[in-house]
Amino acid sequence: MLKPEAQLKELLKGVEQVISKDNLLKKLVKSYEEKKPLIIKAGFDPSRPDLHLGHAVLLNKLKQFQNFGHKVIFLVGDFTSLIGDPSGRDETRPILTANDIKNNAKTYADQAFKILDKSKTDLKYNSQWLSKLSFQDILHLQSQYTVARMLERDDFQKRFSANKSISLHEFMYPLVQGYDSVAIKADVELGGTDQIFNLLMGRHLQKVFKQEPQVVITLPLLEGLDGVKKMSKSYDNYIALEDKAIDIFGKTMKLSDKLMLRYYELLSDLSVEELKQLKQDMDSGKQHPKTVKLNLATFFVSCFYSKAEAEKARVEFDKIFAKKLLPKDIEQKVYKSATHLSVVDFIASTNLVDSKSEVRRLIKGGGVSFIFEKNTIKIEDEKMQIDLINGKNFVLKIGKRKFLSIKVD
Repeated sequence: MLKPEAQLKELLKGVEQVISKDNLLKKLVKSYEEKKPLIIKAGFDPSRPDLHLGHAVLLNKLKQFQNFGHKVIFLVGDFTSLIGDPSGRDETRPILTANDIKNNAKTYADQAFKILDKSKTDLKYNSQWLSKLSFQDILHLQSQYTVARMLERDDFQKRFSANKSISLHEFMYPLVQGYDSVAIKADVELGGTDQIFNLLMGRHLQKVFKQEPQVVITLPLLEGLDGVKKMSKSYDNYIALEDKAIDIFGKTMKLSDKLMLRYYELLSDLSVEELKQLKQDMDSGKQHPKTVKLNLATFFVSCFYSKAEAEKARVEFDKIFAKKLLPKDIEQKVYKSATHLSVVDFIASTNLVDSKSEVRRLIKGGGVSFIFEKNTIKIEDEKMQIDLINGKNFVLKIGKRKFLSIKVD
């Protein structure tokens, strides 16, 4: 095991806040001397089925702790998802059903193991202990905090000041997340900067239950592909860990140069000095931004797939975007001959797009084309009607990366 001071230096890279560094060092020293790994916790609510690069920021830090020999707990918040995390929300989250949560959580661990070492990860679900709490236990938890203190958190305060509703069950979220740390006896908890209130609740409740309070480490929120809002499936600005290799590659290549450097900072293994040199090389013209971006896209695909897949994606990207050729292995659907079909209805029926309103938005933005053998037709009128003629096959192109071969039989 690396010496405590050396561990601390590495663990502090890229973090936003540590409460506190002195306590973290003390825990690392004790762990080193007693040869007993620290218990490191991070929770992930399966409110949606995909983990994305924003989650990878946390997962990479968990991986660092693993590499230093500590015990990492990947906590699936299947119970807390029933409440819904109010952090950063200006309204109450829609309540998910137990079935929704179960379906969303099915592949969470497999996605996390694209980064974490499965053999060194303890997978837990917080329903294991939260579902067993009696009403008396819950009353005891609630008695440990006041409404006045709850309203100190920024999101609740804004909603209260704006006369927006705050449901009573939302007050329970930080309490039950905090209780997770008690149940696990966490030494360290990781979370995004928007989680600070919930993380500190863990420290507070551990003191109530006569445990040594956990060290809290917050990490920056990764901006989404738009460079404005945090990465989230809700904002459709994300790169999912389960995305196809070519999609990860293509989405990365859409990043602005400034945002690309931010992704390098939060997600790559480059040192501070190497990042500084990379920026200098770009500014001086020694390295072209596109080359730097290609390297980042290759790095991401290598992490979540393999080096071989990354090289294939790089070649495929060059083929599709640089040389304007069609990708290999396009999925095919067979349609029967038909006349006077609404173009919106037809495209929606392919399931390449989530809804008819999304089809209309794509058409208005020039993002829909029919590619025939000798010509390409860009669809510009949402009221257009089309004929599917036997033997006249074509490729439907949606945006820059979605293709579907249409065979008319």
